[in-house]
Amino acid sequence: MTRRDKILYFLQLHRTGLSICLLAALLLVFPVWAGNPYLLGISNLIAVYLIAVIGLNLFIGYAGQISLGHAAYLGLGAYGSALLTVNFELNPWLAMVVVAFGVALASFLVAIPTLRLKGHYLAMATLGFNIVCYTVMMQWDQVTGGPSGLAGIPSLAVAGIPVDDEIRFHYLVWTIAVIVLTLGLNLVRSSLGLALAAVAQNESAAESLGIQVSRAKIRVFVLSAVLASLAGSLFAHCFTFINPDSFTIFNSIEMVTMVVIGGLGSIWGSLFGTALIVLLPEFLHFFDTFRDIIHGLIVVTVLILLPQGLVSGLRDLVRVRSLMKRKHAPN
Repeated sequence: MTRRDKILYFLQLHRTGLSICLLAALLLVFPVWAGNPYLLGISNLIAVYLIAVIGLNLFIGYAGQISLGHAAYLGLGAYGSALLTVNFELNPWLAMVVVAFGVALASFLVAIPTLRLKGHYLAMATLGFNIVCYTVMMQWDQVTGGPSGLAGIPSLAVAGIPVDDEIRFHYLVWTIAVIVLTLGLNLVRSSLGLALAAVAQNESAAESLGIQVSRAKIRVFVLSAVLASLAGSLFAHCFTFINPDSFTIFNSIEMVTMVVIGGLGSIWGSLFGTALIVLLPEFLHFFDTFRDIIHGLIVVTVLILLPQGLVSGLRDLVRVRSLMKRKHAPN
């Protein structure tokens, strides 16, 4: 084996770890390169949504299920942390943990009846849950503040140091996002990930192999809801203000769009899909009125040209072209 072959083998063997290290290095220097609180704010929003989208991708891309109501769990996390810290003066980190357990219990109770449904019926059930949560957030103004929202949410603090500016929050939220990304990459290679892949392909065949289909689907649904709750709590403590308009059914559909564009079943695709959809309004702010139409056109275009999603589709395209070049290369 030549030196070049050894290097390629090493890169192939450790590509996941090296990719994570490269991403971490880029994020470490990003605040210096950006030098702009506005750009950092957008980057932080990408990180927050990425945490939720990874969980949603596990549910949609790996388990083969559908959810059009994940913004509800994002909202429960945000409002739960906000209310516990503002009204009861609970430590924000403790509030996040308490809310995550509460969301886990709520999602478990929701999962038991809804995951018996399939296809459009499951989509409508999750959509209905989102509508119920949004209505409560909007109408229960004595608690949630109604359309006016909640303000004065305290910032997080690490070792007594308040995370009260964009740079500090950048390092905090991206550290959490990279950890979630790493856990997601490892989970899909675990026994649970393989079980979910089998369930997505054929539930009857998965059952014949001894996989408890209902338990697997409930576990990944609860996990995705908890990640959405974590993202919602970070969202609340980052921007210190929330209102129901951030947790509508359109936000749920937007999160599904992030999953589809990045690639169903691609954890790395979740990062690129999230970044694209969050950044898109910044480039198309003149067409903000037609944002949903543009999102729809992008989804249709990706599904037609790259049905595997951006990451997997472009990777396969590069592989095909590389093989074609080798095939036609002179001996």
